Amino acid sequence: MNTKIFFAGLLLLFISVSTFAQDEFTLATEGQAAPDFTFETAPGKTMKLSDLKGKVVWINFFATWCPPCRKELPHLQEEVYDKYADNEDFVLIILGREHSWEEVNKFKSEQGFTMPFYPDPKREVFAIYAKQNIPRNFIIDKEGKIAISSIGFNESDFEKIKTKVAELIAE
Repeated sequence: MNTKIFFAGLLLLFISVSTFAQDEFTLATEGQAAPDFTFETAPGKTMKLSDLKGKVVWINFFATWCPPCRKELPHLQEEVYDKYADNEDFVLIILGREHSWEEVNKFKSEQGFTMPFYPDPKREVFAIYAKQNIPRNFIIDKEGKIAISSIGFNESDFEKIKTKVAELIAE
């Protein structure tokens, strides 16, 4: 009986650490200033993360072929983007790891998403934040610090992230 409890506890610890935390592949950690980067907002037009200081920024890294990413993105659309799209204190940045404009636009269209997708074709932005594993989310507070870092997708952790985002926007 004690062995079952021990292994159940160990499994719970592993799940909570691997899903809603930072692992050995995470380079940008909670509490630190979010590393600045430049990304394309449209072909030939760029923006820097630092241009968004004073706003809560949700950065999502995904790939079109990634099953957990495909499960998470509808939640991001319906529960986050649809709610905050018109909020001037919030910005959503979804970066397609190793994807081109053509690929992210095709995926967005096929899936019926209205939220913004941007390419990260050479993993240049992803490489600043992590070495591997997607989906990944980084929530940046209004001061430009990483408030939350998450790996993978499950609904209960997604709820916690949404709650934190609402708190940060309200500050």
